Amino acid sequence: MVSPSSVLPKVVDDATDQATPRRAKWWYVTFHNVTAMVGAGVLSLPYAMAHLGWGPGVLALLASWGITLYTLRLLIELHECVPGVRFDRLRDLGAHALGPRLGPWLVVPQQLIVQLGCDMVYMVTGGKCLQKFAESVCPTCAPLHQSYWICIFGSFQFLLSQLPNLDAITAVSFLAAAMSLSYSTISWAACVARGPVTGVSYAYRDGPAADSAFRVFGALGQVAFAYAGHGVVLEIQATIPSTPTKPSGATMWKGTVAAYMVTAACYFPVAIAGYWAFGRDVGDNVLVALQRPPWLVAAANMMVVIHVVGSYQVYAMPIFESIETILITRFRVPQGLLLRLVARSAYVAFTLFIAVTFPFFGDLLGFLGGFGFTPTSYFLPCILWLKIKKPPRFSASWFANWGCIVVGVLLMLTSTIGGLRSIIQDASTFQFYS
Repeated sequence: MVSPSSVLPKVVDDATDQATPRRAKWWYVTFHNVTAMVGAGVLSLPYAMAHLGWGPGVLALLASWGITLYTLRLLIELHECVPGVRFDRLRDLGAHALGPRLGPWLVVPQQLIVQLGCDMVYMVTGGKCLQKFAESVCPTCAPLHQSYWICIFGSFQFLLSQLPNLDAITAVSFLAAAMSLSYSTISWAACVARGPVTGVSYAYRDGPAADSAFRVFGALGQVAFAYAGHGVVLEIQATIPSTPTKPSGATMWKGTVAAYMVTAACYFPVAIAGYWAFGRDVGDNVLVALQRPPWLVAAANMMVVIHVVGSYQVYAMPIFESIETILITRFRVPQGLLLRLVARSAYVAFTLFIAVTFPFFGDLLGFLGGFGFTPTSYFLPCILWLKIKKPPRFSASWFANWGCIVVGVLLMLTSTIGGLRSIIQDASTFQFYS
């Protein structure tokens, strides 16, 4: 039910455990959480606001921020809900709550969708921002199609994927977290400095009612995508030392709250200022819409590239571990450098292929936010809490968790439909080489 590495070592300081080193401090948690959460989603928030409008858009951002912070708290508390055991993987916690058969079948696919979806979107984001950076610094150079820039960005991931684990990318994660705050600040400050575009309109776009409804559904998915750190929260907490007298929950919660403060400082100003400056015609990447000053826009786009380089690895590392574990235990593949090189490169190549095939940034956010991210961010932690903790019926905890489940299921259904319809529409007109 629980992997052997999940059991707490008998030594006082489990940082001495060589098999599963746990040396992270609360600020490491902040770096990893900011890197995992702030990224592609923040750039599309003005686009989501354009479809939702001022009131519903701000309400959706606030509600998502509060709900997802609450569900993160649930997962942090459940990490050591059994004395002497650490559920370092979401699949282990699912197996404990729902049984060794049902739990993994419900939890693992959702977590995989989150991690895989983030990596695909980050491939698209990195390629688009590399393209924008090149066009800003060399406007007279011969342009390259977006797909080639995605491939260039993917080449960096082939190299970084050979780093062994999350502890090895702490410096990368710190740099990525700093970049996220920097480019978010540049984005909203540049929007405020330029002011509203000529003829800006905040009215809903004209068109058939069905199209408007689907775009609203997709926008809700983009908001859901912005709060996507739940898929790796237990893996992050697994890097923190924990003893019976000083469990990891307090350190993890401190770092998570700090990360959510940084997240709010990134999300809300960008969403509001971007929509205020461009209105209903804002693009799905607000940095691409900005043109001046060119040097500042170029710097912001390069910051995004650096950030999503680290974000990709934060989401990919748990998948790398799972792939290698399966190959070693089930298929008797020898452990070593060759296994890491082949398995991880194959994963990077797969996400690169999907990103080049479907490079629709905003639509991917809407679909993946609804189909994959809503369960893990909004209602799966509540289901696990109800199953393990069994709060009294009609108590405050019971109402809070069932309320999140209802909201999450409705959000999942609507945003999945809206995002999928948008992808199909855009794919019918996309030309790869043009």
